[in-house]
Amino acid sequence: MERAVDAVEAALAKHGAPVYVRKQIVHNLHVVRDLEAKGAVFVEEETEVPEGSVVVLSAHGVAPEVYAASAARHLRVLDATCPLVTKVHLEARRFGQEGRWIVLIGHAGHEEVVGTTGQTPGRTILVQSVEDARHVEVPDPDDLAYLTQTTLSVDETNQIIQVLRERFPNIQAPPREDICYATQNRQDAVKELARRSDVVLVIGSENSSNSNRLAEVAREQGTPAYLVDDEEEVDLRWLEGADVVGLTSGASAPEWLVGRMLAFLAGRGATEVEEVRQTHEHLRFSDVRV
Repeated sequence: MERAVDAVEAALAKHGAPVYVRKQIVHNLHVVRDLEAKGAVFVEEETEVPEGSVVVLSAHGVAPEVYAASAARHLRVLDATCPLVTKVHLEARRFGQEGRWIVLIGHAGHEEVVGTTGQTPGRTILVQSVEDARHVEVPDPDDLAYLTQTTLSVDETNQIIQVLRERFPNIQAPPREDICYATQNRQDAVKELARRSDVVLVIGSENSSNSNRLAEVAREQGTPAYLVDDEEEVDLRWLEGADVVGLTSGASAPEWLVGRMLAFLAGRGATEVEEVRQTHEHLRFSDVRV
């Protein structure tokens, strides 16, 4: 997610304002407001961008027709699609070229799902839940593959995949799992965090899929969990009787929001901070060329 935000800032530094951004570059309210203040203009569709302008495509990826429409308008396109999303797109195209039907595990309307579906239009079937997986009908069970949105609940996705494999024994899996390593690491960490805490606060915006999943995973451990954009949204009643408050953040929440929340909690009696870390992340992707 940092890579996408850095791309917008680099584009502003090189080309000057305005730089147009299709959709929210990442799903975080504070990040979007900060970039708007620097001269970024967020639009819903590339057709809203003046011809010949610079446009940045969000981290969530787009369907091929977006590139075609951008070319027709002579836009200078800076593609900030997350490389892990690009991986899913390439898998979708390969499965489509092989003549397979694709079961896409994800959330309807999410930008990433829209972009992935667009790679193989007419051959992608969306499954959102275990219940969907139990009842989905496919044209050819023997020529079938599955892919997943990168920001899902790891545990629920595995349950869905298990049902699909039971119903369609010949279903083809992607070469490597699609869920983002950072999403998985955060979910693993929040399980441990929730076990140690009386309440969990998740910093993230309502439209952030991975932030919502963190709150859900914490609740599944039996711990109350709340999703907030920042400390101003914290209801102090949530903290009543809590000796240990767990704090985590979605992938697109900037670190300074975590610092602000820690200061807020310290001002209300928190005296000790302990970091819960399950793994170290060393992977870094190349910057977007601007």
